[in-house]
Amino acid sequence: MYNYTAPAGALHDKVILVTGAGDGIGRCAALTYASYGATVILLGKTVKKLEAVYDEIIAAGGAEPAIIPLDLKGATASHYKDMATTISSEFGKLDGVLHNAGLLGVLSPFEHINLASWHDIMQINVTGAMLMTQALLPVLKQAPAASIIFTSSGVGRTGKAYWGPYAVSKFATEGLMQVMADEFAGSSIRVNCINPGATRTAMRAKAYPGEDPMRLKTPAELMWLYLYLMADASIDVNGQSLDAQPK
Repeated sequence: MYNYTAPAGALHDKVILVTGAGDGIGRCAALTYASYGATVILLGKTVKKLEAVYDEIIAAGGAEPAIIPLDLKGATASHYKDMATTISSEFGKLDGVLHNAGLLGVLSPFEHINLASWHDIMQINVTGAMLMTQALLPVLKQAPAASIIFTSSGVGRTGKAYWGPYAVSKFATEGLMQVMADEFAGSSIRVNCINPGATRTAMRAKAYPGEDPMRLKTPAELMWLYLYLMADASIDVNGQSLDAQPK
């Protein structure tokens, strides 16, 4: 499975929603999915960034994407239900969701954790992902084999000093994935996590400002796993938390 090579057109006729599609791993995943034949729905809070990704996909000859400007911090259950209704009417199904959007917050000692920041991180990283997935279930069930991918982290498996709310949110993400995977086992929906590891992104640079980014893998180098879990090759993979970078 490691270093999976997707055949051309591996995602042909699939409709895939990517959150946080304007930057970093989300942007790279959206471009990659489109290059393998998917129609991509780009979700993010900054329209200008989403439009840039849209333009790149069109320039590369991909299927015309859709754009959903949405800030997960303020989104409510009704926003997600409206989004699901629109996707259902426009596309008739949803083959995959990559929950990539996330908030790091401020790394600090436990005793200095700010409650407002805690709530924001949980809202975006956990509650928003839960509400969105819940709303999207009917349209995901319309696909013959749907894949839901949550973005995890090494600090969501082993807690790390000063990572406070972010680490706790990723433990919750792992738990959410496991609950859903068990509940939907044997159905047309599979649910898994990806731990991208140390990757050359803006979030990583914020967490490790003294680190040399050129020593890190780029998002493009991790796309084999993002492709694998979205492609039919992983149709029997469910409830797994996989590392994009081998230990």
